[in-house]
Amino acid sequence: MEAFSDGVIAVIITIMVLEMRAPNGADVGALRPLIPVFLSYVMSFVFLGIYWNNHHHMLQAVRSVNGRVLWANSHLLFWLSLTPLVTNWMGETHFATWPVAVYGIVLLFAAIAYYILAHTLVAHHGATSTLAVALGSDFKGRISIVIYAVAIAVAFVAPLISCALYAFVATMWLIPDRRFERLLTEHPT
Repeated sequence: MEAFSDGVIAVIITIMVLEMRAPNGADVGALRPLIPVFLSYVMSFVFLGIYWNNHHHMLQAVRSVNGRVLWANSHLLFWLSLTPLVTNWMGETHFATWPVAVYGIVLLFAAIAYYILAHTLVAHHGATSTLAVALGSDFKGRISIVIYAVAIAVAFVAPLISCALYAFVATMWLIPDRRFERLLTEHPT
């Protein structure tokens, strides 16, 4: 499951970068119209990196998977696979209202899917497993979902504030989840 997920995320990032087009001119000024495209790419690259990193850390605490876990993981990958589409739309439209809102919807559903995956793994491994202890109350996961929902609504008033809220969530998750590293060092599976 981990290798498959790594491959899917790598393909998603590859598709995203292939969506970026070279400027038409040969001078530095030709890059100016690409700034929104590049910024949306950077934001999405960071999000995908965060998902990959935390997914990897979480799976280090997993001993086995079942059908429900595989479907929960596929659900997460589905939402992540929409990232190139919404990234390109948001960048090409210079962060217009609907593209920013739809970008947030994809982020929201990816966060919900990750939450479902984590809790499906806990259900499979038990409430006292290393995984369950590492996840704890999953405050960051729950608050991320709330912030995404707020940001989607805000996109209809101020799309750039929505983008700032998306970036705020990314900042919360930039540092890999140390709960897994700490517990796995203390209690290897």
